[in-house]
Amino acid sequence: MVGAHSQGRGPAANAGGPGAPAFAPGPNGLAHLELILSGAYPLPGFMTREQAESVAGRGRLPDGRPWPVPVTLEVPEEVAGNARLTLTDLEGAPLAELAVRERWESTGEDGATLHHLAGDVSLLGPPAYGVLRELRSTPAEVRAQRGLEPSSGRPLLAVVTDRPLHHRALHQIRAEADALGRGGERAGVLVVVDAGLHDEGLATAVLAAEPLLPPRSGFVVVTLPRSASRAAGALGGTWSERDAALAAHVAAAYGATHMLLEAGGRAPETERVMALKPPLTVLDPEPWRYDADADLWKPRTRVDPRAVRAEPTDEEVAAELAHGRELPSWFTPARVGAELARLRPARTRRGLTLLFTGLSGSGKSTIARGVSDGVRRSGRTVSLLDGDVVRRVLSKGLTFSRADRELNIRRIGFVAAEITRHGGVAVCAPIAPYAAGRAEVRAMVEEFGDFFLVHVATPLEECEARDRKGLYAQARAGEIPEFTGVSDPYEEPTDADLVVDTVGADPAESVALVLDALRGGGWLPDSDQHVSEDR
Repeated sequence: MVGAHSQGRGPAANAGGPGAPAFAPGPNGLAHLELILSGAYPLPGFMTREQAESVAGRGRLPDGRPWPVPVTLEVPEEVAGNARLTLTDLEGAPLAELAVRERWESTGEDGATLHHLAGDVSLLGPPAYGVLRELRSTPAEVRAQRGLEPSSGRPLLAVVTDRPLHHRALHQIRAEADALGRGGERAGVLVVVDAGLHDEGLATAVLAAEPLLPPRSGFVVVTLPRSASRAAGALGGTWSERDAALAAHVAAAYGATHMLLEAGGRAPETERVMALKPPLTVLDPEPWRYDADADLWKPRTRVDPRAVRAEPTDEEVAAELAHGRELPSWFTPARVGAELARLRPARTRRGLTLLFTGLSGSGKSTIARGVSDGVRRSGRTVSLLDGDVVRRVLSKGLTFSRADRELNIRRIGFVAAEITRHGGVAVCAPIAPYAAGRAEVRAMVEEFGDFFLVHVATPLEECEARDRKGLYAQARAGEIPEFTGVSDPYEEPTDADLVVDTVGADPAESVALVLDALRGGGWLPDSDQHVSEDR
Protein backbone atom coordinates (compact mmCIF):
# COMPACT_ATOMS: atom_id res chain seq x y z
CA MET A 1 0.00 0.00 0.00
CA VAL A 2 1.28 3.44 -0.92
CA GLY A 3 0.78 6.12 1.73
CA ALA A 4 -1.67 8.88 0.89
CA HIS A 5 -1.30 12.62 1.04
CA SER A 6 -3.98 15.09 2.04
CA GLN A 7 -6.68 15.66 -0.50
CA GLY A 8 -7.10 19.10 -2.05
CA ARG A 9 -10.12 21.35 -2.26
CA GLY A 10 -11.50 20.03 -5.56
CA PRO A 11 -12.03 21.53 -9.00
CA ALA A 12 -12.44 25.23 -9.56
CA ALA A 13 -14.03 26.47 -12.74
CA ASN A 14 -12.24 28.32 -15.54
CA ALA A 15 -8.81 28.89 -13.95
CA GLY A 16 -7.22 26.38 -16.30
CA GLY A 17 -9.03 27.30 -19.48
CA PRO A 18 -11.23 25.03 -21.65
CA GLY A 19 -10.58 21.35 -21.12
CA ALA A 20 -8.20 21.86 -18.20
CA PRO A 21 -10.14 22.20 -14.95
CA ALA A 22 -8.29 23.64 -11.99
CA PHE A 23 -7.46 21.80 -8.80
CA ALA A 24 -5.74 22.97 -5.61
CA PRO A 25 -3.75 20.07 -4.12
CA GLY A 26 -3.72 19.41 -0.41
CA PRO A 27 -0.78 20.49 1.79
CA ASN A 28 1.54 17.61 0.86
CA GLY A 29 0.62 17.68 -2.82
CA LEU A 30 1.28 21.41 -2.93
CA ALA A 31 4.60 20.98 -1.10
CA HIS A 32 5.69 18.32 -3.61
CA LEU A 33 4.60 20.53 -6.51
CA GLU A 34 6.65 23.54 -5.36
CA LEU A 35 9.73 21.37 -4.85
CA ILE A 36 9.32 19.89 -8.33
CA LEU A 37 8.87 23.31 -9.96
CA SER A 38 11.80 24.87 -8.06
CA GLY A 39 14.20 22.13 -9.10
CA ALA A 40 14.68 20.86 -5.55
CA TYR A 41 13.39 17.47 -6.76
CA PRO A 42 15.13 15.84 -9.76
CA LEU A 43 11.72 14.72 -10.97
CA PRO A 44 9.57 15.95 -13.88
CA GLY A 45 6.27 15.45 -12.09
CA PHE A 46 4.13 13.12 -10.00
CA MET A 47 4.86 9.40 -9.83
CA THR A 48 3.11 6.49 -11.49
CA ARG A 49 1.92 3.53 -9.46
CA GLU A 50 5.05 1.55 -10.39
CA GLN A 51 7.33 4.38 -9.32
CA ALA A 52 5.47 5.06 -6.07
CA GLU A 53 5.34 1.40 -5.06
CA SER A 54 9.01 0.92 -5.91
CA VAL A 55 9.98 3.89 -3.76
CA ALA A 56 7.69 2.84 -0.90
CA GLY A 57 9.01 -0.72 -0.96
CA ARG A 58 12.71 -0.37 -1.85
CA GLY A 59 13.59 3.29 -1.39
CA ARG A 60 14.52 3.39 -5.09
CA LEU A 61 12.91 4.36 -8.36
CA PRO A 62 12.42 1.54 -10.90
CA ASP A 63 15.58 2.69 -12.72
CA GLY A 64 17.61 2.14 -9.52
CA ARG A 65 18.05 5.76 -8.42
CA PRO A 66 17.70 6.19 -4.64
CA TRP A 67 14.63 8.17 -3.62
CA PRO A 68 13.04 8.05 -0.16
CA VAL A 69 9.33 8.94 -0.44
CA PRO A 70 6.52 8.55 -3.00
CA VAL A 71 5.75 11.85 -4.75
CA THR A 72 2.07 11.40 -5.52
CA LEU A 73 -0.91 13.60 -6.27
CA GLU A 74 -4.18 12.57 -4.65
CA VAL A 75 -7.32 13.95 -6.26
CA PRO A 76 -11.07 13.58 -5.74
CA GLU A 77 -12.78 10.95 -7.88
CA GLU A 78 -14.55 13.62 -9.96
CA VAL A 79 -11.19 15.05 -11.06
CA ALA A 80 -9.49 11.73 -11.80
CA GLY A 81 -10.85 11.40 -15.35
CA ASN A 82 -9.16 14.48 -16.81
CA ALA A 83 -6.33 14.26 -19.34
CA ARG A 84 -4.96 17.65 -18.27
CA LEU A 85 -5.29 19.53 -15.03
CA THR A 86 -4.31 23.04 -13.96
CA LEU A 87 -2.77 22.88 -10.49
CA THR A 88 -3.31 26.02 -8.43
CA ASP A 89 -2.36 27.36 -5.04
CA LEU A 90 -4.98 27.68 -2.29
CA GLU A 91 -5.94 31.12 -3.58
CA GLY A 92 -6.67 29.76 -7.06
CA ALA A 93 -3.59 31.15 -8.84
CA PRO A 94 -2.37 28.72 -11.55
CA LEU A 95 1.02 27.16 -10.80
CA ALA A 96 1.44 24.33 -13.27
CA GLU A 97 -0.29 22.18 -15.84
CA LEU A 98 -0.30 18.45 -15.30
CA ALA A 99 -0.27 16.28 -18.42
CA VAL A 100 -1.84 13.10 -17.07
CA ARG A 101 0.07 9.97 -17.99
CA GLU A 102 -1.62 7.53 -15.64
CA ARG A 103 -4.61 7.30 -13.35
CA TRP A 104 -4.19 4.89 -10.48
CA GLU A 105 -5.65 3.98 -7.11
CA SER A 106 -4.38 2.98 -3.69
CA THR A 107 -5.96 2.10 -0.38
CA GLY A 108 -5.84 4.52 2.53
CA GLU A 109 -5.26 3.56 6.15
CA ASP A 110 -9.03 3.63 6.74
CA GLY A 111 -9.65 1.28 3.80
CA ALA A 112 -10.97 4.03 1.51
CA THR A 113 -10.02 4.09 -2.16
CA LEU A 114 -7.66 6.96 -3.01
CA HIS A 115 -7.39 8.34 -6.54
CA HIS A 116 -4.05 9.51 -7.96
CA LEU A 117 -2.88 11.19 -11.15
CA ALA A 118 0.64 10.80 -12.50
CA GLY A 119 2.42 12.83 -15.14
CA ASP A 120 4.81 15.66 -15.91
CA VAL A 121 4.12 19.22 -14.80
CA SER A 122 4.97 22.42 -16.65
CA LEU A 123 5.24 25.81 -14.98
CA LEU A 124 2.41 28.29 -15.59
CA GLY A 125 3.40 31.00 -13.14
CA PRO A 126 5.83 31.58 -10.27
CA PRO A 127 4.46 30.69 -6.83
CA ALA A 128 3.23 33.74 -4.94
CA TYR A 129 1.20 32.11 -2.16
CA GLY A 130 2.79 31.26 1.17
CA VAL A 131 4.43 32.95 4.14
CA LEU A 132 8.04 34.18 3.97
CA ARG A 133 7.89 34.06 0.19
CA GLU A 134 10.92 36.38 -0.12
CA LEU A 135 13.09 33.65 1.45
CA ARG A 136 11.82 30.83 -0.75
CA SER A 137 14.65 30.99 -3.27
CA THR A 138 15.16 28.23 -5.82
CA PRO A 139 18.20 25.95 -5.63
CA ALA A 140 19.65 27.53 -8.77
CA GLU A 141 19.36 31.01 -7.24
CA VAL A 142 21.08 29.95 -4.01
CA ARG A 143 23.89 28.10 -5.78
CA ALA A 144 24.55 31.10 -8.01
CA GLN A 145 24.58 33.53 -5.08
CA ARG A 146 27.04 31.40 -3.12
CA GLY A 147 29.21 30.23 -6.01
CA LEU A 148 28.21 26.65 -5.35
CA GLU A 149 27.80 25.16 -8.78
CA PRO A 150 28.60 21.42 -8.72
CA SER A 151 32.15 22.00 -9.97
CA SER A 152 33.07 24.37 -7.13
CA GLY A 153 33.99 21.62 -4.65
CA ARG A 154 33.41 23.99 -1.72
CA PRO A 155 31.89 22.43 1.43
CA LEU A 156 28.50 23.70 2.51
CA LEU A 157 26.75 22.59 5.69
CA ALA A 158 22.97 22.58 5.45
CA VAL A 159 21.20 22.82 8.79
CA VAL A 160 17.66 21.54 8.25
CA THR A 161 15.29 22.55 11.01
CA ASP A 162 11.64 23.18 11.82
CA ARG A 163 12.45 24.47 15.30
CA PRO A 164 14.33 27.39 16.93
CA LEU A 165 18.10 27.24 17.22
CA HIS A 166 18.93 27.35 20.93
CA HIS A 167 22.44 27.54 22.41
CA ARG A 168 23.12 23.80 22.07
CA ALA A 169 22.28 23.77 18.37
CA LEU A 170 24.26 26.94 17.71
CA HIS A 171 27.37 25.49 19.37
CA GLN A 172 27.05 22.29 17.33
CA ILE A 173 26.61 24.23 14.09
CA ARG A 174 29.73 26.33 14.69
CA ALA A 175 31.77 23.25 15.68
CA GLU A 176 30.72 21.28 12.58
CA ALA A 177 31.35 24.25 10.29
CA ASP A 178 34.86 24.53 11.75
CA ALA A 179 35.49 20.79 11.32
CA LEU A 180 34.39 20.86 7.67
CA GLY A 181 36.45 23.95 6.83
CA ARG A 182 39.53 24.00 4.68
CA GLY A 183 42.70 26.04 4.99
CA GLY A 184 41.58 27.57 8.27
CA GLU A 185 38.31 28.78 6.76
CA ARG A 186 34.97 27.59 8.06
CA ALA A 187 32.61 25.75 5.77
CA GLY A 188 29.63 27.77 4.65
CA VAL A 189 26.34 27.32 6.48
CA LEU A 190 22.89 27.33 4.90
CA VAL A 191 19.96 27.07 7.30
CA VAL A 192 17.07 25.32 5.53
CA VAL A 193 13.95 26.30 7.45
CA ASP A 194 11.01 23.94 7.03
CA ALA A 195 7.90 26.13 7.33
CA GLY A 196 4.36 25.50 6.16
CA LEU A 197 3.05 27.43 3.20
CA HIS A 198 0.11 28.72 5.20
CA ASP A 199 1.59 28.97 8.70
CA GLU A 200 5.16 30.10 9.28
CA GLY A 201 5.21 28.18 12.56
CA LEU A 202 8.43 28.93 14.41
CA ALA A 203 10.31 30.08 11.30
CA THR A 204 10.83 33.64 12.57
CA ALA A 205 12.27 32.26 15.80
CA VAL A 206 14.81 30.35 13.67
CA LEU A 207 15.65 33.53 11.77
CA ALA A 208 16.17 35.38 15.07
CA ALA A 209 19.40 33.40 15.58
CA GLU A 210 21.04 34.81 12.43
CA PRO A 211 23.58 37.08 14.23
CA LEU A 212 24.76 34.11 16.30
CA LEU A 213 25.60 31.89 13.32
CA PRO A 214 28.98 31.89 11.54
CA PRO A 215 29.54 34.93 9.29
CA ARG A 216 27.92 34.82 5.85
CA SER A 217 25.48 32.09 6.84
CA GLY A 218 22.39 32.02 4.67
CA PHE A 219 18.74 31.11 5.06
CA VAL A 220 16.28 29.52 2.71
CA VAL A 221 12.69 28.55 3.49
CA VAL A 222 11.10 25.42 2.04
CA THR A 223 8.00 23.38 2.78
CA LEU A 224 8.79 19.71 3.17
CA PRO A 225 5.92 17.21 2.98
CA ARG A 226 4.78 15.88 6.35
CA SER A 227 4.71 12.16 7.01
CA ALA A 228 2.30 10.81 9.61
CA SER A 229 5.10 10.60 12.20
CA ARG A 230 6.16 14.21 11.63
CA ALA A 231 2.60 15.52 11.67
CA ALA A 232 1.85 13.92 15.04
CA GLY A 233 1.59 16.27 17.98
CA ALA A 234 1.27 20.01 18.35
CA LEU A 235 4.97 20.32 19.25
CA GLY A 236 6.17 18.46 16.19
CA GLY A 237 6.50 14.75 15.65
CA THR A 238 9.41 12.46 14.99
CA TRP A 239 11.45 12.59 11.79
CA SER A 240 11.66 9.16 10.16
CA GLU A 241 14.75 8.12 8.23
CA ARG A 242 12.80 8.70 5.01
CA ASP A 243 11.85 12.23 6.12
CA ALA A 244 15.51 12.94 6.82
CA ALA A 245 16.65 11.42 3.52
CA LEU A 246 14.16 13.59 1.61
CA ALA A 247 15.51 16.66 3.44
CA ALA A 248 19.02 15.57 2.37
CA HIS A 249 17.96 15.42 -1.29
CA VAL A 250 16.51 18.92 -1.05
CA ALA A 251 19.57 20.25 0.77
CA ALA A 252 21.86 18.74 -1.88
CA ALA A 253 19.87 20.50 -4.58
CA TYR A 254 20.80 23.79 -2.86
CA GLY A 255 24.50 22.88 -3.09
CA ALA A 256 25.01 21.34 0.34
CA THR A 257 27.70 18.71 0.78
CA HIS A 258 26.78 17.85 4.39
CA MET A 259 23.59 18.01 6.41
CA LEU A 260 22.89 18.48 10.09
CA LEU A 261 19.28 17.76 11.06
CA GLU A 262 18.20 19.80 14.08
CA ALA A 263 15.16 17.91 15.35
CA GLY A 264 15.45 18.36 19.12
CA GLY A 265 15.91 14.70 19.99
CA ARG A 266 13.38 13.57 17.37
CA ALA A 267 15.89 12.74 14.62
CA PRO A 268 16.35 9.20 13.29
CA GLU A 269 19.60 7.25 13.58
CA THR A 270 22.13 8.58 11.09
CA GLU A 271 23.12 5.09 9.91
CA ARG A 272 19.53 4.37 8.91
CA VAL A 273 19.35 7.62 6.95
CA MET A 274 22.64 6.94 5.16
CA ALA A 275 21.37 3.45 4.27
CA LEU A 276 18.89 5.20 1.95
CA LYS A 277 21.85 6.57 -0.04
CA PRO A 278 21.23 10.34 0.24
CA PRO A 279 23.32 12.50 -2.13
CA LEU A 280 25.34 14.09 0.69
CA THR A 281 26.80 13.17 4.08
CA VAL A 282 24.39 13.29 7.00
CA LEU A 283 26.37 14.24 10.10
CA ASP A 284 26.09 12.58 13.47
CA PRO A 285 27.83 15.14 15.68
CA GLU A 286 28.88 14.67 19.28
CA PRO A 287 26.09 16.05 21.46
CA TRP A 288 26.73 19.18 23.47
CA ARG A 289 25.68 19.54 27.09
CA TYR A 290 25.43 22.46 29.50
CA ASP A 291 28.08 22.36 32.24
CA ALA A 292 26.36 24.00 35.22
CA ASP A 293 29.64 24.18 37.19
CA ALA A 294 31.51 26.04 34.43
CA ASP A 295 28.41 27.88 33.16
CA LEU A 296 29.36 26.80 29.62
CA TRP A 297 28.13 24.58 26.81
CA LYS A 298 30.65 21.86 25.93
CA PRO A 299 30.88 18.60 23.99
CA ARG A 300 29.36 15.84 26.11
CA THR A 301 32.66 14.03 26.68
CA ARG A 302 34.12 17.14 28.31
CA VAL A 303 31.38 17.57 30.90
CA ASP A 304 31.24 15.82 34.27
CA PRO A 305 27.89 13.96 34.20
CA ARG A 306 27.17 15.30 37.67
CA ALA A 307 27.38 18.86 36.36
CA VAL A 308 25.05 18.40 33.37
CA ARG A 309 21.94 20.56 33.42
CA ALA A 310 19.24 18.98 31.30
CA GLU A 311 18.00 21.00 28.35
CA PRO A 312 14.27 21.77 28.68
CA THR A 313 12.03 19.56 26.60
CA ASP A 314 9.63 20.99 24.02
CA GLU A 315 6.81 20.37 26.46
CA GLU A 316 8.61 22.25 29.24
CA VAL A 317 9.39 25.18 26.93
CA ALA A 318 5.74 25.31 25.87
CA ALA A 319 4.63 25.30 29.51
CA GLU A 320 7.00 28.14 30.43
CA LEU A 321 5.75 30.25 27.53
CA ALA A 322 2.13 29.36 28.30
CA HIS A 323 2.51 30.75 31.81
CA GLY A 324 4.32 33.86 30.60
CA ARG A 325 7.67 32.95 32.13
CA GLU A 326 10.96 34.00 30.52
CA LEU A 327 13.11 31.20 29.10
CA PRO A 328 16.47 30.82 30.89
CA SER A 329 19.42 32.60 29.28
CA TRP A 330 21.70 29.56 29.60
CA PHE A 331 19.27 27.64 27.38
CA THR A 332 18.43 30.09 24.58
CA PRO A 333 19.70 33.46 23.31
CA ALA A 334 17.66 36.46 24.46
CA ARG A 335 16.59 37.38 20.93
CA VAL A 336 15.33 33.84 20.26
CA GLY A 337 13.49 33.76 23.58
CA ALA A 338 11.89 37.13 22.84
CA GLU A 339 10.66 35.96 19.44
CA LEU A 340 9.25 32.77 20.96
CA ALA A 341 7.43 34.85 23.56
CA ARG A 342 5.96 36.96 20.75
CA LEU A 343 4.90 33.90 18.77
CA ARG A 344 3.63 32.01 21.82
CA PRO A 345 2.32 34.64 24.25
CA ALA A 346 1.13 33.66 27.70
CA ARG A 347 -2.15 31.79 27.55
CA THR A 348 -3.84 34.56 29.49
CA ARG A 349 -3.32 36.67 26.35
CA ARG A 350 -4.05 33.95 23.78
CA GLY A 351 -7.40 33.37 22.18
CA LEU A 352 -9.14 30.23 23.38
CA THR A 353 -12.11 28.15 22.30
CA LEU A 354 -13.67 25.98 24.98
CA LEU A 355 -15.93 23.36 23.39
CA PHE A 356 -18.33 21.42 25.61
CA THR A 357 -19.75 18.27 24.01
CA GLY A 358 -22.26 15.82 25.42
CA LEU A 359 -25.75 14.41 25.07
CA SER A 360 -28.85 16.53 25.37
CA GLY A 361 -29.53 16.96 29.08
CA SER A 362 -25.95 16.20 30.10
CA GLY A 363 -25.60 19.57 31.80
CA LYS A 364 -23.14 21.10 29.35
CA SER A 365 -25.09 24.35 28.88
CA THR A 366 -25.37 24.90 32.64
CA ILE A 367 -21.64 24.24 33.11
CA ALA A 368 -20.77 26.42 30.11
CA ARG A 369 -22.72 29.36 31.57
CA GLY A 370 -20.98 28.99 34.93
CA VAL A 371 -17.56 28.73 33.29
CA SER A 372 -18.31 31.80 31.18
CA ASP A 373 -19.08 33.76 34.34
CA GLY A 374 -15.84 32.58 35.96
CA VAL A 375 -13.75 33.44 32.90
CA ARG A 376 -15.39 36.87 32.74
CA ARG A 377 -14.64 37.54 36.41
CA SER A 378 -10.99 36.70 35.77
CA GLY A 379 -10.83 39.75 33.48
CA ARG A 380 -10.95 37.98 30.12
CA THR A 381 -13.40 38.75 27.31
CA VAL A 382 -15.76 35.82 26.78
CA SER A 383 -18.51 34.96 24.28
CA LEU A 384 -20.97 32.13 24.99
CA LEU A 385 -22.24 30.18 21.97
CA ASP A 386 -24.90 27.92 23.47
CA GLY A 387 -26.26 25.16 21.24
CA ASP A 388 -29.94 26.17 21.48
CA VAL A 389 -29.22 29.86 20.95
CA VAL A 390 -27.05 29.11 17.93
CA ARG A 391 -29.82 26.97 16.46
CA ARG A 392 -32.30 29.86 16.76
CA VAL A 393 -29.99 32.49 15.25
CA LEU A 394 -26.83 31.37 13.46
CA SER A 395 -28.23 28.09 12.17
CA LYS A 396 -31.91 28.94 11.83
CA GLY A 397 -33.55 26.75 9.21
CA LEU A 398 -31.15 23.84 9.48
CA THR A 399 -32.58 20.39 10.12
CA PHE A 400 -31.12 17.67 12.33
CA SER A 401 -29.81 15.60 9.43
CA ARG A 402 -26.17 14.61 9.64
CA ALA A 403 -25.24 17.06 6.87
CA ASP A 404 -27.01 19.94 8.63
CA ARG A 405 -25.54 19.02 12.01
CA GLU A 406 -22.07 19.10 10.49
CA LEU A 407 -22.85 22.48 8.92
CA ASN A 408 -24.10 23.74 12.30
CA ILE A 409 -20.87 22.76 14.08
CA ARG A 410 -18.83 24.20 11.20
CA ARG A 411 -20.59 27.55 11.61
CA ILE A 412 -19.96 27.48 15.34
CA GLY A 413 -16.31 26.68 14.64
CA PHE A 414 -15.97 29.60 12.24
CA VAL A 415 -17.37 32.10 14.74
CA ALA A 416 -15.31 30.60 17.57
CA ALA A 417 -12.14 30.78 15.47
CA GLU A 418 -12.76 34.47 14.77
CA ILE A 419 -13.26 35.16 18.48
CA THR A 420 -10.07 33.23 19.20
CA ARG A 421 -8.15 35.07 16.49
CA HIS A 422 -8.91 38.36 18.21
CA GLY A 423 -7.73 37.14 21.62
CA GLY A 424 -11.13 36.39 23.15
CA VAL A 425 -12.51 33.28 24.81
CA ALA A 426 -15.29 31.43 22.97
CA VAL A 427 -17.33 29.04 25.11
CA CYS A 428 -19.37 26.67 22.90
CA ALA A 429 -21.95 24.16 24.12
CA PRO A 430 -23.42 22.22 21.17
CA ILE A 431 -24.03 18.49 21.28
CA ALA A 432 -21.32 18.09 18.59
CA PRO A 433 -21.98 14.35 18.23
CA TYR A 434 -19.48 13.53 15.48
CA ALA A 435 -15.72 13.20 15.91
CA ALA A 436 -15.04 14.59 12.43
CA GLY A 437 -16.97 17.78 13.16
CA ARG A 438 -15.16 18.34 16.46
CA ALA A 439 -11.81 17.74 14.73
CA GLU A 440 -12.72 20.31 12.07
CA VAL A 441 -13.51 22.91 14.74
CA ARG A 442 -10.23 22.13 16.50
CA ALA A 443 -8.29 22.64 13.26
CA MET A 444 -10.10 25.92 12.50
CA VAL A 445 -9.40 27.28 15.98
CA GLU A 446 -5.80 26.11 16.34
CA GLU A 447 -4.89 28.07 13.25
CA PHE A 448 -5.27 31.17 15.45
CA GLY A 449 -5.10 30.09 19.09
CA ASP A 450 -5.86 27.36 21.61
CA PHE A 451 -8.59 24.73 21.78
CA PHE A 452 -9.86 22.94 24.89
CA LEU A 453 -12.38 20.09 24.59
CA VAL A 454 -14.59 19.17 27.57
CA HIS A 455 -16.62 15.97 27.35
CA VAL A 456 -19.62 16.20 29.67
CA ALA A 457 -19.87 12.43 29.95
CA THR A 458 -23.24 12.11 31.64
CA PRO A 459 -24.69 8.64 30.78
CA LEU A 460 -27.68 8.38 28.47
CA GLU A 461 -29.97 6.96 31.17
CA GLU A 462 -29.24 9.92 33.44
CA CYS A 463 -29.84 12.42 30.61
CA GLU A 464 -33.10 10.68 29.75
CA ALA A 465 -34.20 10.64 33.39
CA ARG A 466 -33.73 14.40 33.55
CA ASP A 467 -35.46 15.12 30.19
CA ARG A 468 -36.44 18.62 31.30
CA LYS A 469 -37.64 19.51 27.78
CA GLY A 470 -39.39 16.20 27.09
CA LEU A 471 -37.20 15.59 24.05
CA TYR A 472 -36.25 12.00 24.82
CA ALA A 473 -39.91 11.05 25.27
CA GLN A 474 -40.72 12.55 21.89
CA ALA A 475 -37.75 10.78 20.31
CA ARG A 476 -38.81 7.43 21.79
CA ALA A 477 -42.26 8.01 20.39
CA GLY A 478 -40.83 8.63 16.95
CA GLU A 479 -41.87 12.28 16.94
CA ILE A 480 -38.26 13.53 16.63
CA PRO A 481 -36.22 11.71 13.97
CA GLU A 482 -32.41 11.48 14.13
CA PHE A 483 -32.18 12.27 17.85
CA THR A 484 -28.67 11.87 19.31
CA GLY A 485 -28.43 8.92 21.67
CA VAL A 486 -31.73 7.40 20.57
CA SER A 487 -31.93 7.16 16.77
CA ASP A 488 -28.64 8.86 15.90
CA PRO A 489 -25.16 8.03 17.25
CA TYR A 490 -23.01 10.03 19.64
CA GLU A 491 -19.31 9.42 19.00
CA GLU A 492 -17.62 9.80 22.38
CA PRO A 493 -14.42 11.86 22.24
CA THR A 494 -11.10 10.10 22.61
CA ASP A 495 -9.19 13.40 22.59
CA ALA A 496 -10.99 15.33 25.36
CA ASP A 497 -8.79 17.60 27.47
CA LEU A 498 -11.16 17.14 30.39
CA VAL A 499 -13.96 14.66 31.14
CA VAL A 500 -16.75 15.71 33.50
CA ASP A 501 -19.47 13.38 34.84
CA THR A 502 -22.32 15.31 36.38
CA VAL A 503 -24.05 12.32 38.02
CA GLY A 504 -24.50 13.16 41.70
CA ALA A 505 -22.51 16.37 41.32
CA ASP A 506 -23.63 19.91 41.98
CA PRO A 507 -23.24 22.06 38.83
CA ALA A 508 -20.93 24.39 40.77
CA GLU A 509 -18.55 21.48 41.36
CA SER A 510 -18.38 20.78 37.64
CA VAL A 511 -17.81 24.47 36.91
CA ALA A 512 -14.99 24.50 39.45
CA LEU A 513 -13.34 21.47 37.79
CA VAL A 514 -13.25 23.24 34.45
CA LEU A 515 -12.00 26.54 35.89
CA ASP A 516 -9.29 24.71 37.82
CA ALA A 517 -8.16 23.02 34.58
CA LEU A 518 -8.06 26.37 32.76
CA ARG A 519 -6.08 27.92 35.58
CA GLY A 520 -3.67 24.99 35.71
CA GLY A 521 -3.14 25.26 31.96
CA GLY A 522 -2.37 28.97 32.22
CA TRP A 523 -5.49 30.31 30.44
CA LEU A 524 -6.70 32.06 33.60
CA PRO A 525 -4.51 34.12 35.96
CA ASP A 526 -3.09 32.22 38.92
CA SER A 527 -4.26 35.01 41.18
CA ASP A 528 -7.92 34.52 40.29
CA GLN A 529 -9.83 33.47 43.41
CA HIS A 530 -13.28 33.02 41.94
CA VAL A 531 -13.19 29.22 42.01
CA SER A 532 -13.82 29.33 45.76
CA GLU A 533 -16.84 31.54 45.11
CA ASP A 534 -18.17 29.04 42.58
CA ARG A 535 -17.77 26.19 45.05
